[in-house]
Amino acid sequence: MSDSLGYKSPLSSRYASKEMQYLFSDQNKFSTWRKLWIMLAKAEKELGLEITDEQIAEMEANVDNIDFVAAAAEEKLTRHDVMAHVHVFAKLCPKASPIIHLGATSCFVGDNTDLLILRGGLDLILGRVAGVISRLAEFANKYKNLPTLGFTHLQPAQLTTVGKRATLWMADLLMDERAIRRCREDLCFRGCKGTTGTQASFLQLFNGDGAKVRALDQRVGQLAGFAKCYPVTGQTYSRKVDIEVVSALSSLGSTVHKMCSDLRLLASRKELEEPFESTQIGSSAMAYKRNPMRSERCCSIARHLITLYANVANTHATQWLERTLDDSANRRLTLSEAFLSADAILLTLLNVTEGLVVYPKIIERHIFEELPFMATENVIMAMVKAGGDRQVCHEKIRVLSHAAGAQVKQHGLDNDLVERIKADPYFAPILNQIDAILDPQTFIGRAPQQVEEFLQEEVAQVLAKYKDVLKGQKPVQLAI
Repeated sequence: MSDSLGYKSPLSSRYASKEMQYLFSDQNKFSTWRKLWIMLAKAEKELGLEITDEQIAEMEANVDNIDFVAAAAEEKLTRHDVMAHVHVFAKLCPKASPIIHLGATSCFVGDNTDLLILRGGLDLILGRVAGVISRLAEFANKYKNLPTLGFTHLQPAQLTTVGKRATLWMADLLMDERAIRRCREDLCFRGCKGTTGTQASFLQLFNGDGAKVRALDQRVGQLAGFAKCYPVTGQTYSRKVDIEVVSALSSLGSTVHKMCSDLRLLASRKELEEPFESTQIGSSAMAYKRNPMRSERCCSIARHLITLYANVANTHATQWLERTLDDSANRRLTLSEAFLSADAILLTLLNVTEGLVVYPKIIERHIFEELPFMATENVIMAMVKAGGDRQVCHEKIRVLSHAAGAQVKQHGLDNDLVERIKADPYFAPILNQIDAILDPQTFIGRAPQQVEEFLQEEVAQVLAKYKDVLKGQKPVQLAI
């Protein structure tokens, strides 16, 4: 059957990176199983079991030599994926056959492989999060002084700056980096625990020597690159671990959705745009359109990522006693999709943040549509300082503001409040101050300083952890 006739996940065919796809590939999964059998054999040999260097060398020579057709045929017969691969590997390694999977249960390879894949996935995700933060830091610093309308309730409020708004996105991403990094740092190895977590089979192998069994557990973890194994498990590592990992990724999804929703709103106002290529088509019918399709993609996939938290939570909640197998099919879907989804939205967001376009003149026009109303309190204060009566001035401003508002709302005209103030003899004492009162820079508070402080005190120390990763990052070219 042609590949085009079978279902392919859009995450792998359109959106996620080759690196993340490889992590969750069958090649990586089953070659890691074989590496774990080699680690187990090496540790058992070190601790005194009769295993030869020749047997280990035979296994090492065949780590990547996987006959997937033969494995599928074995699994069809045995209905057991691990034993199918044990049989196929044993045929390739006849000398090592007696000691492959010695003392282990299926979860030795299954769970430990999952933990290795989770670790690799978290490393990839952390590098991409750092990349987005780095690009937003440059953007925030560049536009820290550019006034723009702030919004509450999606209604114009006090001014902020374009750079200050970007720090709000970064603040959320810093929380995501912290949560994902903690997951990475807290991740342990399942190790050698046996069928119900008691290590009974290994205790038999070592003739009741519990110290050697404990040493085996620790040594296999070390060979896999983990500083620590989970001290107690059932047959599997606790699925609470999956909750911690997917929860952090799901939370990242909410951050990206919020940021990209903001970008879409700003694109609608023509104040800011994501990159738009010279040959890109915004609409099949409306040739003029410049749709924010990258941000829309991020929101779309992020919503899927957010929903995956419920899967891992329900899976953990329904693991009876030492384990049940109803976690297996669900985890095959959920863990891979969580990482591929997070990878996809971060790749897209990297592309977006590399080329954000700002339109200062549009921003300025929008400011001056609203600023006269916002400046009325400052006008009143200036009049009071010039000897006016606060209540009289307030009433004057109220009447003029309503008249100007009617011009805007009822007739679609420009806000002419400033002209009305200048034309009213009552405000003659402060006419020479009006332009200064309406300077947008006087309405942005400490926004520029907040940006500088945030970048220096919060962002810099996080990015320092990823300086080597950031050096190696190249501009992201989206395939589709």
